[in-house]
Amino acid sequence: MNVALFGAGGKMGCRITDNLMNRVNYRMLYVETGSRGIENLRRRGLAPTAYAEATSQADVIVLAVPDNLVGPVAAQQAVPLARRGALVICLDPAAPSAGVLPQRADISYFVTHPCHPSVFVRPDNPAALDDYFGGVTAPQHIVCALMQGPEKDYARGEAVARDMFAPVLKAYRVTVEQMALLEPALSETVAATCLTVVREAMDEAVRRGVPEEAAREFLLGHIRINLALFFGVIDTPLSDGAKLAVARAKQVLFQPDWKERVFAPKAVRESIRAITQAEAAGRPE
Repeated sequence: MNVALFGAGGKMGCRITDNLMNRVNYRMLYVETGSRGIENLRRRGLAPTAYAEATSQADVIVLAVPDNLVGPVAAQQAVPLARRGALVICLDPAAPSAGVLPQRADISYFVTHPCHPSVFVRPDNPAALDDYFGGVTAPQHIVCALMQGPEKDYARGEAVARDMFAPVLKAYRVTVEQMALLEPALSETVAATCLTVVREAMDEAVRRGVPEEAAREFLLGHIRINLALFFGVIDTPLSDGAKLAVARAKQVLFQPDWKERVFAPKAVRESIRAITQAEAAGRPE
């Protein structure tokens, strides 16, 4: 299988390159133009291929580029020269949901994203504890969606996704619209924002005199307990005092209609539009 990997020397591209470069079932074609990305490939003993050459030979095209570059790269380099029947893989639902992928009926579009290793996974390999993103030693789940194309291309896309993000446990099949509810809505708009507030709260406790190490260890320990409670890992209820504190704090920290303002289709579309239309500040390396 010929695989053209766009952005092969970037942050995500390097992880995929490392997982696919030695697999005998793939003939890899690395597309990279950034100087740092080319250097990252050189350190691996690899050389870039011009996009026209790579695309015209590829059975599978992987767009490992930032969200705001997926549209231009797909429209100007990847899709026009793609072979009939090629499978184009996006690594995030933002660009596909924003409608920036070129229309072409004779190719397939597949979208996938890693769940990343769970905080509750207990891997057999101690080194996996330090693999926070996954794709190296820590097992993780992934989500996959066939956006366009024949049903057989779902299996082809899942197989490549499992190799890209290996070691993979389960591959959950969802729609692109459902994946957009997972990211950005759930994981970024809600979870990352709330955790930003949590970190700011810890910093405020330190500013008010609590020793930083004490505040950090106290907070992280309580986060672990609360995660286990809220996600049913342990069968222990939240204390009555904690329930009261949460009920009172939600009135201060959240607007009553926050769920609708985050998860409604219009809200998700606006978030995706902001991500994909963000002005590029230069090619991320």
